Amino acid sequence: MSLDPSFVGRTYPPTAPYQVGREKIREFATAIGATDPAHHDPEAARALGHPDVVAPPTFPVVVTMAASRQIIEDPALGVDYSRVVHGDQRFAYTRPVVAGDELVCVNTIEEITSRGGHGFLTTRTDVSTSAGEPVVAVWSKIVVRGEA
Repeated sequence: MSLDPSFVGRTYPPTAPYQVGREKIREFATAIGATDPAHHDPEAARALGHPDVVAPPTFPVVVTMAASRQIIEDPALGVDYSRVVHGDQRFAYTRPVVAGDELVCVNTIEEITSRGGHGFLTTRTDVSTSAGEPVVAVWSKIVVRGEA
């Protein structure tokens, strides 16, 4: 089954809020080898003007991967997840993610193309606080491999 191009432009409902925890940021930073004290020590983060520890730049993937289930699990779109490989990821920040943020995601399908028998799906996830303050936009491209 190929991806349905009529889904381009579709926006999904906002996700339930995700509470960003200090320990989650520390764990993520440790897992990726981010040693900047602002990721681990609230006082170091406050010295830089942040209210609490600051998440590493790729941290939003924790929230957006869960949010992308809205798209991946939409049966009418035609994504066979067993055939998916990651293609690309990029972030455009309005401000950093910090511990204590309550984040909401809104997913939009920006592009669906087909090349060489493979489907390419580009999504944008707008991440904001539950109060509506924009935080980061995250673009993700996945490749749905065609049948061999």
